[in-house]
Amino acid sequence: MYQQITLIGNLGNDAELRFTPSGVPVASFNLATSRQWNDANGQKKDKTTWFRVSVWNKTAEALTEYLTKGKQVMVVGEVEEARVYTDRDGNPRASLEVKAQSIRLLGGRGQHGDPTDNVSVQDSPEIPF
Repeated sequence: MYQQITLIGNLGNDAELRFTPSGVPVASFNLATSRQWNDANGQKKDKTTWFRVSVWNKTAEALTEYLTKGKQVMVVGEVEEARVYTDRDGNPRASLEVKAQSIRLLGGRGQHGDPTDNVSVQDSPEIPF
């Protein structure tokens, strides 16, 4: 069996780099994906869905400085876990945890001409996941 998810969105926070007790680097960040549409009455609607993404090993160390709030990225990975929680207003919510297999830096707010735009880091011999 196999599953894969592709997400394009904006980082909601700077990536946080930490290390497991055995010294393995892991970076994590929140990613917001949004869509807009017009309802039956012609009213513009939008919906944002949040994902928690983790990046492991040397890739985590290499990308952390570029994974900053507002940056647009494409993440290809697999869903690790779904969590259900209650928000501050008492509404039930769900969050998906995604383990990245590849990340493509697409740009972001105020990042025009950023040399990291359109750089892809994937599972490779040079930067293994």
